[in-house]
Amino acid sequence: MTNDEALMLEFQRGSRAAFEELYSRYCGPLYGFFRRRLENPQRAEDLAQETFLALIRAAPRYEPRSLVRTYLYGIGLKLLAVEQRRVIRDGASAELVDEPATGDSPETALWVRQALMKLDVSEREILMLREYEQLSYLEIAELLRLPVNTVRSRLFRARMALKNCLDPNSAILDAKSTETDTSAPAAAAGGEACNA
Repeated sequence: MTNDEALMLEFQRGSRAAFEELYSRYCGPLYGFFRRRLENPQRAEDLAQETFLALIRAAPRYEPRSLVRTYLYGIGLKLLAVEQRRVIRDGASAELVDEPATGDSPETALWVRQALMKLDVSEREILMLREYEQLSYLEIAELLRLPVNTVRSRLFRARMALKNCLDPNSAILDAKSTETDTSAPAAAAGGEACNA
């Protein structure tokens, strides 16, 4: 099996088969990336296609300095930011939804969606990139232009805040048990994110 970077270099030299292989590998994951962030499935599909169009346009300038996967998600994040601005500018109904697609019951999906919406935007994005897009800490750091340790700490805070949002009783117990601990302010901050 050829790795993504070799396929991208083959595509850069004009190989249609290399592009088709990249497309088959990333069409589904990119659609999922946009679908978890947009309410409209058609718009998610459109943006996934636009990501590949951007990849085609950028192919002559591609240099294998980073993983193709990171490169594609970088394009995706830029397209998502443009879409968010378009929605705000046009005053369209709130299409943006930070919701993971789950196979669970509708009640569970709603509960998780509401908990995710209570997280800080940057922490929510890092959490989704790690858990749903399965990007490594290094890939997330490169994608968001952050130090790896910042990614680790934000991911930890996001997981703790999500845990506290999903189980408010554990947030109260955690806060009480860490009152004498030096990390008590961090635990309290995680609980406050859910009450915002």
